[in-house]
Formats: sequence, C-alpha cells, structure tokens
Amino acid sequence: MPTLKRKSGSDILFDVANYTLLLGFTLLILYPLYFILIASFSDPDRVSAGAVWLWPTDVTFEGYRRIFADGAIWIGYRNSILYAALTALIGTALAIMAAYPLARKDFYGRNVFMIFFAITLFFNGGLIPTYLLVKNLHLMNSMWAVVLVSAVDAFVIIIARTFFQGLPEEIREAANMDGCTNMRYIRSFVLPLSKPIIAVLVLFAVVRQWNGFFDALIYLNDSDKYPLQLILRNILIENQPSGNLVDDIQTALEKQRIVGLIKYGVIIVAALPLLALYPFLQRYFVQGVFIGSVKG
Repeated sequence: MPTLKRKSGSDILFDVANYTLLLGFTLLILYPLYFILIASFSDPDRVSAGAVWLWPTDVTFEGYRRIFADGAIWIGYRNSILYAALTALIGTALAIMAAYPLARKDFYGRNVFMIFFAITLFFNGGLIPTYLLVKNLHLMNSMWAVVLVSAVDAFVIIIARTFFQGLPEEIREAANMDGCTNMRYIRSFVLPLSKPIIAVLVLFAVVRQWNGFFDALIYLNDSDKYPLQLILRNILIENQPSGNLVDDIQTALEKQRIVGLIKYGVIIVAALPLLALYPFLQRYFVQGVFIGSVKG
C-alpha cells in the first residue's frame, strides 16, 4: 500500500497563501452581487448611510412591488427575450455556416477568407457608416436593427472553426464512401457532435444581446421596442424611471428613496434570466471552450 508523502512546511505555506488569495478573489467577485441583492430590499436611507453591508436592514419589498407592477419593465423583458432568442438563432446559424467551410482543408481560399474575418477584430466600419447602412436598409426603429447588427462576429467564428477542425476526418471520409452529401453529413454527423460549441455560441450570443443597449439607443425611437437594458440604463444613469414606477409619489425626497430601491431591484431582475440559463449550459460551455482552445 503506497504511503502518502508528507507535505513540507513550504508546501503548507504555499497552500495557505493560495487558498487565501483565491478566497479573497472570490469575495471580491461575489460581494458586490450580494450587496446589490440585500440593498434591493433594505431601507434606502440605511443603504445611503452605509449601514447596510452584511445583512439587510428594515426589510421592504416596495421596490420589487413597483417593478413587477410596471408595464414598461415587462415590455422590456419581452423585447430582450425576443432579441436574445433571435440573435442566438441567427448568430449561431451564421457562425456555423461560416466556420465549418473554413475548417475544411479542401476549401480553396479559406486562408484568404480568414484574413478578412481577422481584420474585423481590429477594425470596423465605424458608427456613422453602420448607421447609414442600417438607415439605407430601412431597418431603423425595428427589432432587426438590434438583432442583425450584432448577430455574429469574427471571434465566435474563429472559436467554432477551431472546434470543427478537431472533428475526426475519418468520419467524413467514411461518410463520403457511403455516398453521403455534404448537407447530410453536416445534419447527421457534424451538428450532433457539435453540441458543446453550439452551447458556447448560444450563450455568447444571448449574453452579448442581453447586456447590450447601445444598438437600441442608436437605432430605436419607439419606447415599446426598448430592451430591458435600455430601460435599466434610463433608471441608473439618467435617473428617469419609465412607466408608472414613481408617478404616484408627491415629494421629491420620497421619490429619490424609492428610485434607489428600484435601481438595485431592476439589476437583480435583469440578471435573473442569465443566472437561470447558465447552469443548463455550463457543462457544454466549459467543454466547448476547452475543446475550441486546444488547436489554433
């Protein structure tokens, strides 16, 4: 029976320092999230005075009551879910359609196309040309201006291409010998084997679209089409709650207190969908990222 090697004093010291450092980084990441959570149902005056830092005080759910009773928040939720779903569907399809041919060694000129894709990682058309393009395509003030502009980028194409390059070439050769066409090979073999990278592409697309507000700010004029993040921006930065969040409050001081509650509450409400989605995709996400980073 093998004997366990006893750790030396320097090894123990290293472990203690390592775990302490990791614990410190973990607290730095988790505490701001925890503070926003407890501040969302604590007395705003206590939060402003710095009395809330570990436990909630004078618990109140007035902010959440107003958030869930406001129609603009639900409209933003609906729009964000719609935009994120369309972006995930269209972006993932476009990324696969671009990445798979670039991963094929028999695709003539693939290196030239990769150069063009790589250039977009460093340079882009700029805001004004993009705005004029969207305007000339008559996409202004439509959801497609938000969805199509950010549907796919070269980064996810490169990740998907790297994954496809790792698929066994013998499978394709055997399929060709059996008379399998390229489309049937993709449908029957490539896509079933690509669940990890598809999960990565979907998660990247959803997170990018869910957290984005700039495209909506530039291209949308109708508040009924605003995503949740743009409504959140109006509350956090411009201090302008939409809808009927604070219309019934008469005094400016009380309105300021309630707006403070609403700010923290909306952040929590806006983060819930991603927090609920990630556990279901975590296994595929980690696997896809690691597989996509082995070869370049």
